[in-house]
Amino acid sequence: MNLKIPGALLLLFFLAACAQIPGKTALNASKPTQQAEAGQSKLPNQDLTPPILFDFLLGETALQRGDQEIATRTYLKLARSTRDPRVAQRATEIALHSRQAAPALEAAKIWVELDPNSVTARQTIAALLVNSDRLDEARPHLEKLLASEGGSIDEAFMQLNSLLVRNSNKNATFELVRQLAQPYPELPEAHFAVSQAAWFANHFDIALAEMKQALVLRPEWEMAAIYQGRILARTSNADAMEFYKGYLKTYPKANDTRITYARLLLVEKDYVKAREQFERLLAENPGNADVALAVGLLSMELREYDIAESNFKKALELDYRDPGMVRYYLGGICEKTQRSDEAMEWYRSVTGGSQYIPAQIRYAVLLTKKGKADEALKHLQQLPATNNQQRAQLIIAESQLLRETGAYQKAFQLLSDGLEKLPDHVDLLYDRALAAEKIGKSDIMEQDLRKLIQLKPDHAHAYNALGYGLAEHSDRLPEALELIEKAIMLSPNDPYIMDSLGWVHYRMGNLNQGLSYLRQAFGMNPDPEIAAHLGEVLWVQGIKDEAKEIWQTALKNNPGNETLISTMKKFMK
Repeated sequence: MNLKIPGALLLLFFLAACAQIPGKTALNASKPTQQAEAGQSKLPNQDLTPPILFDFLLGETALQRGDQEIATRTYLKLARSTRDPRVAQRATEIALHSRQAAPALEAAKIWVELDPNSVTARQTIAALLVNSDRLDEARPHLEKLLASEGGSIDEAFMQLNSLLVRNSNKNATFELVRQLAQPYPELPEAHFAVSQAAWFANHFDIALAEMKQALVLRPEWEMAAIYQGRILARTSNADAMEFYKGYLKTYPKANDTRITYARLLLVEKDYVKAREQFERLLAENPGNADVALAVGLLSMELREYDIAESNFKKALELDYRDPGMVRYYLGGICEKTQRSDEAMEWYRSVTGGSQYIPAQIRYAVLLTKKGKADEALKHLQQLPATNNQQRAQLIIAESQLLRETGAYQKAFQLLSDGLEKLPDHVDLLYDRALAAEKIGKSDIMEQDLRKLIQLKPDHAHAYNALGYGLAEHSDRLPEALELIEKAIMLSPNDPYIMDSLGWVHYRMGNLNQGLSYLRQAFGMNPDPEIAAHLGEVLWVQGIKDEAKEIWQTALKNNPGNETLISTMKKFMK
């Protein structure tokens, strides 16, 4: 392995040349540009003795062979013996590349001692000390770095928390940032940095006070205004919205603040006011593709699909940076408005970007709905996957199409093959559990879901699926109820989990409780399988007319649903 670090080969060639010169040679013949880069006006006169030359060659040979441990150890020895800042820098770089923290820190100390004016040396040692939780030792280096910034000190403070973010002691980090900011009371960025550090350390009152001070010093600073609103939103969205509203009265052209305000309105489900904000943005920024996309997304939330479609098309006309994503949304609108052919055209037109795979999956789903399942499967199988997540997405999509066509065994085998390569992928585990249940392999269903719960203890649907499966395929009803109650705690407003809760109560003989939960689930989502369960409980309780009405309406909207049809056949003979 050849470690490609700038200057390595130049140094090696130089040493090789020096070895051909009789007598003693000084190691100070590097190019002037290298001296300037290292911050050196005078480099040490170093005798190139045979032991030093041997160590140089040993270190470089170790690098060529990929033995980074020997290379690190050798260059650190050279840094100690030569006291040359260039060698110390190289020793530091090699140790960092091989992820050897202790040698890297020792080499960096030598480097900064020999070249105290080198910004790179101080940045390196500061980062190493921060990552080692040695903030007190890092502080003087950070102070000198800030002092050396001159007219760029504002940018330095804005990057400070990025440098410190890896330190696990957030309180110590906050104290360090506050100390570093003390000499700069009139610098807004210093207060911004303290506010961020206070936020990470959960000192929210201090975070708010410091961000307010940053805005006092620079009232038009939009980033500080956005962050102040976010701090306020931690305890009260109403306070945050009131702040944004007031700020926008003073600075009506603060577009980013207006977008943040509108998004907060969306969180509060105040869609009308949110759209007003986006429409104002669109009116004031007619050539802004981001704003057009935002209005389109909001209109989709409001189910105003004509407005959404026109804004998405406008975003495309304005050359939005990810056209594939916009085309994907347009395909979604066409699906929602029953224009499947147009939807397929939009999905096929997505040829790259973040939504490429999802768009092709939707295209395959629509092909299947048109009775072209074989063509859909072939389309999915030909798609290129560039990472494991995409591979899993395609496996799951293919397995779902196989299940829809009744090929449950093929779906199970496909997912099993996928799990051989990605054994801990939670989505593959979940889908194989569902496929296993369909072919009577309840042991594998339970095994997969229990493993999934171990990997992801907050996966509500894993608890729900396991509980429902136990209720359907065993007499372990109390255990099933416990699992589904855990699921509803994790996701209290999920209609499918509510359906399972009602169903297991029904199976346990708690008819009134079961009916209550099933009515709630059906009110949230009139899904055909929920309709099947609700109708069955109603029928058993003698409320047969309502059961028939629910089943017939559900069947009209979902013709061919197996669970619904089998339930109706069971009772409506």
